[in-house]
Amino acid sequence: MPEGCVPWPEPFAEEYRARGYWNDEVLGSLPTRLPGVRDRPAVVTATRTLTYGQLDRAADRLAAGLAGLGLRAADRVVVQLPNDVALVVLCVALFRLCAIPVFAYPAHRTAEIVHLVNSAQAVAYVCPDEVADCDYRTIAKDVLAGTDSLRHVLVAGEPGPFAALHEVDGEPLDLPAPAARDVALLLLSGGTSGPPKLIPRTHADYSYQLRQSSRLCGFGAATRYLCALPMGHNFALACPGVLGTLRLGGAVVLAPSPDPEVCFPLVESAGVTVTSLAPPMVSVWLDAAERTAYDLRSLELLQVGEAPLAPVTGSKVAGRLGCVLQQVYGMAEGLLNYTRLDDPSSVVLHTQGRPLAAADEIRILREDGQEAAPGEEGELFTRGPYTVRGYYRAGEGERTPFTSEGFFRTGDVVRRTAAGYFEVVGRTADVVNRGGEKVPARELEDHLLADPRIASAAVIGLPHPDLGEQTCACVVPQDVARPPTLREVRAGLTDRGIAPYKLPDRLVTLGRIPLTAVGKVDKGALGEQLREGN
Repeated sequence: MPEGCVPWPEPFAEEYRARGYWNDEVLGSLPTRLPGVRDRPAVVTATRTLTYGQLDRAADRLAAGLAGLGLRAADRVVVQLPNDVALVVLCVALFRLCAIPVFAYPAHRTAEIVHLVNSAQAVAYVCPDEVADCDYRTIAKDVLAGTDSLRHVLVAGEPGPFAALHEVDGEPLDLPAPAARDVALLLLSGGTSGPPKLIPRTHADYSYQLRQSSRLCGFGAATRYLCALPMGHNFALACPGVLGTLRLGGAVVLAPSPDPEVCFPLVESAGVTVTSLAPPMVSVWLDAAERTAYDLRSLELLQVGEAPLAPVTGSKVAGRLGCVLQQVYGMAEGLLNYTRLDDPSSVVLHTQGRPLAAADEIRILREDGQEAAPGEEGELFTRGPYTVRGYYRAGEGERTPFTSEGFFRTGDVVRRTAAGYFEVVGRTADVVNRGGEKVPARELEDHLLADPRIASAAVIGLPHPDLGEQTCACVVPQDVARPPTLREVRAGLTDRGIAPYKLPDRLVTLGRIPLTAVGKVDKGALGEQLREGN
């Protein structure tokens, strides 16, 4: 493992290998040696299809081109591309080069990308030219000015002042394969206490996750997986997702957004069998399915994750989409929980699944530190062969989620049923779960306090029928006679380069923010006050 990573203690590593949880499988390999696979579709979009042979060749040439730029094994590369063929090719190429992709989200802006580049000491940033109303080349200029390690900016599309990704090319090289215990990629934490932290996932542990998830979810060569969520999310990437589909010879169908107007034509034309959504989009799909002319009968499985799904919404899935519903609850740090494909509807609708593997070690601790009995609420702790032991280059304060025994303290409050299924109750950390996107309150508060019009600020989540929670910024203005408007505050935050999903949905102006007896912001009282006054 490179410097800055926390390895599994050797006794655990030996046990994981002995039990077959870890083997020599590495990411970036494709099943092209199997009969007929090279001519099968590997990646499909609305306008393009790439076979396995073409993907294999394109990834080899891109890896050689990146090596020609000077990229080497263990170099970190911040990747921020939309769901398209270029992202899949780049991902496979980086794995083969033994370079380490850092998966940024499409919604990230300057502040987040600067943080990721600096945290990873990344040498390259790969972005699109323009998507919707965002010119990522402008972000790239600001990132270059705010970082020291960056040597290359590669743009998918019109490059402007930078290099074009499609021109990075070379004759395939005989590259040394990565070791199974090498770090393969860096995922992002949910950012529940400030900016996201980097999660080092190895070839061995991520391959184990893919094998187990694929087996449980019934993935195989006939799978047609629609990736409608951002591919850089652990959910869409590897639960079993894009990588799970490719390792088995199935087809990955890429959509630029989960909008049914975009996805339903792909379901029909590509014969999509499975896809993944966050809860807010499930309702949108259900409504659209009642009036669509597209044939959705190929769809067999709908995975729902990122946040719990309301039972009343889940109960409509079979009737309107004609497929099995599966709830998925997990974290990029490791532990995954699934409802099983043959679980009764009472389990699927009212729980978020049970652990993926028998090797997952689970503790649920009450506030008094004692083990919670079935049905009791407690904070979830976990460790296992695909749950990391620490964040990448973590500072002292970022080590606290990991106990001295190696358990990851998830911050999730859960109840466990007698059958071992989890009901997710809430969070111990201060975060707004806005439709599956995690908005860290402290980070947003820091940005709000940089606004000269705001004297103090507190961010809380308020119930919302579609998002689950909406982000509410409670502020005390510097000038009570001229308080800032929501539009002005959002504009100021946008100018600071934060992601659009972190912008407050609601602004409340107060004379004072309630405090606890020890002088901390009393967010419980604040939320109650706002709900009563709504």
